[in-house]
Amino acid sequence: QTLEAVMAARSQATQVKIDPSNCTPQQLAQYQKAQGDVTNALGKLLAITENYPDLKANQNFLELQSQLEGTENRINVARKDFNDAAKEYNVAIRRFPKSLIAGMCGFDKKNYFEAEAGADKAPKVEF
Repeated sequence: QTLEAVMAARSQATQVKIDPSNCTPQQLAQYQKAQGDVTNALGKLLAITENYPDLKANQNFLELQSQLEGTENRINVARKDFNDAAKEYNVAIRRFPKSLIAGMCGFDKKNYFEAEAGADKAPKVEF
């Protein structure tokens, strides 16, 4: 059941698409919620492994851990790249002469990708 929840959350998170040229706060919130669901599901999966020593030693589980680590790293890199691009855009539309053009054409400030409250603390799991 937990593994199915992880797979469903991961599938849902990969289906959320954001068009950078037309990104709305609602789309960003939907994306952040999907990522939060994946994190919660993975936290439950890792907590379950505490009670099953055989599962921790299983080669498939070790590969899963490696893949999860890689996924988390890719998410962090993508989040940083997105926030860097949003910052560069926000600075550009505030500087003269681009600020004049941005004001006339209706270019607004883009929101940053922000993690949910408490996402900075990893679930406590011992292997």
